[in-house]
Amino acid sequence: MSTTKLLEELNQVQLAIELIELGARLQVLESEVSLNRGRLVRLYKEVAGKSPPKGMLPFSTDWFMTWQPNVHSSFFYNIYIRLREGQRLERMQAFIKAYKLYQEHIQICGEEEVLALTRAWTLVRFFESDMFQLSKCTCCGLNFVNHAHTPDTNYMCGVCQPPSRAGKPLRKNSVKSLKEI
Repeated sequence: MSTTKLLEELNQVQLAIELIELGARLQVLESEVSLNRGRLVRLYKEVAGKSPPKGMLPFSTDWFMTWQPNVHSSFFYNIYIRLREGQRLERMQAFIKAYKLYQEHIQICGEEEVLALTRAWTLVRFFESDMFQLSKCTCCGLNFVNHAHTPDTNYMCGVCQPPSRAGKPLRKNSVKSLKEI
């Protein structure tokens, strides 16, 4: 086996381990890592200490449009875009780094983690499939996740105009954090 092929395989194993540690499902690993399913299952069991969960991945775009998931998704995706465009990171590098920064921020603020890694990955895939766009709020000027091809001339985000049954209010730190991106 050539050194280059061995290093590539090592990089793939490292990527898989990092994704598993962050909570990736097997379907995410199969899509992003070029190791066969058997190796991924064994690696998952070794790293996570249990078998990978079974079941379908979330597919509906509607989850991302509800109030709190939209704020968290928008926060994560803005970080991801900044890393991709500003830092010129490769897709999965930017994804992992953005997700870690999202988790770190949520932990520091003492907020509940709403966006699991699989949902974050699905969000990126929805953007790549032109199912979503970022829409700029006319009130705060921040970019939020929105359905693609939606007229957004007078778009108001869920933070500036929360729905009447929005649940527990977001802390001011969340809005401030979005503005810092």
